[in-house]
This record gives sequence, structure tokens and C-alpha cells, in this order.
Amino acid sequence: MNAIVLYDYPRSTASYRVRIALNLAGLSYEQVMVNLLEDEQSAPEHLARSPQGFVPVLDIDGHRFIQSLAILEYLDSTRGLALVPDDPVKRARAMGLAMVIAVDLHPVCNLSVSNRATGGEEPARTEWMQEFIGNGLTAFEAMLGGFEQAPFCTGDRLGLADLCLVPQLYNADRWGIPLDELPRIRGVREACDRLPAFAEAHPDRQG
Repeated sequence: MNAIVLYDYPRSTASYRVRIALNLAGLSYEQVMVNLLEDEQSAPEHLARSPQGFVPVLDIDGHRFIQSLAILEYLDSTRGLALVPDDPVKRARAMGLAMVIAVDLHPVCNLSVSNRATGGEEPARTEWMQEFIGNGLTAFEAMLGGFEQAPFCTGDRLGLADLCLVPQLYNADRWGIPLDELPRIRGVREACDRLPAFAEAHPDRQG
């Protein structure tokens, strides 16, 4: 069997999602760190893996995949994680919730985007992060009102939205964004934090 290799950066929220899913699936994997702060993502060997120069990249089952949502879908399909409901309406609503984080919020808080917008200077960069992460989480909190947190984002079992939310909350902590007015989000986080798959994926636990 081919080894599973994750090209990873600990603080990448996209990579963080994939680490959670791999842990939920009970898969052992090798991590190859791509240091974004040292521009290793622009090295020819990484661009050969990911022409965009992004992480994560996952080698699994003799295939190579990029883009965290595509990777999560593959793991969901092949490892039976049941991250999204089978019912088309419930599935679309759950995916819409996850995409608030993964498609709308995450890209504008990517380092390359925020640094280009702010010149990487303070306090402009922190203000950028606080505005976009704060607004995104406020919208996410409102959308959670359409689901029963019992105890996860969309019910009594883990879903795609949980895997997208928790890594973004790590970023919220880093940039000093309070969660006091977001009780639904706080409740979901507490439930996820109790699970080993999430704890082991935390950036502070990576090599």
C-alpha cells in the first residue's frame, strides 16, 4: 500500500481541516512541512505538486490531490466519514454553511492576500484580519441559528462545517477576535475540542 503523505503547514487552516479528517478516518500519514513564511511554497519542487503554490497537497491511494474541500470530499467518499447529509436539501444547506468559512472567509485572510492589501504592515494587517474574520464569524453564528447544535454545527454528528470552523477559530484567537457574542460557535468549539482527532490536528501539536 502506498504511504499517505500530507504536504502541510501547521498554521494553514486548509491543511488543518485535512489533518482533522485524516485523524477522523484513523489514517496514519507522513507530514512534509512546506514553510510558507520562508516561501517554500514557491520552490520548483512544490510548484510541481501544486502549481498554485498552496498547501495542502495529499498523496493517497496512488493519487495526488490539491484543494482542501476536494480532499475532504475524497476522504468522505472513500472512508465513510459522512461529513455531509445524503438528503439533497440538508446537504446543500450544510455545504453552504461550510463554504461561508472555506470559500468566502478563508481566501481573503490568506497571507498572500492580506499582505498584498496591507503591505504586511501593522496595524493595518491586524485590522484587516479582525474585520474579515469578525464579520465572517458573525454571519456564521447567524446561520447556525437554522440548525440545532446537538452539539455540532448541524446536529448530533460531525460535519463539514465543523472541520472548516475550528481551524478558523484558531486564526480568530491569533488575531485577537473575541467570541463573547457568538455562543453557538463557542458551544461547537467546546464539543470539537473534546475529540482527539481535533486535538491532534491542532497547529501546536505539529512537529
